[in-house]
Amino acid sequence: MNQETSKLSREHQILIVMRQVLARIVRETTPEHRGLRHPLSEGCIDDIKKCFQLIAAREQELAQEAGIEMNERPVFRDQQRKAAVVPLGSVKRRPDDAEPKDHEE
Repeated sequence: MNQETSKLSREHQILIVMRQVLARIVRETTPEHRGLRHPLSEGCIDDIKKCFQLIAAREQELAQEAGIEMNERPVFRDQQRKAAVVPLGSVKRRPDDAEPKDHEE
């Protein structure tokens, strides 16, 4: 268990594990090709969706009770970052006479 999850309540830790297990079951039972029939029944698939919804709702409630904002969004590997890292060695100083004048003298 890492440091971030050790700060969470036991209930929140259980919800996280349940979500991960359900997601793994969905991934492993989903056919590779869209044309193939899914091994799970439509009723079972609907029940899994309901479980995901209940888990997400309870996680939001727990986060609100703890005062934690739930505004995280997934980040994909091929997605461009909003900020770029600039090495300090590449930053050049301006000459003193080129400094912008922010204040009046």
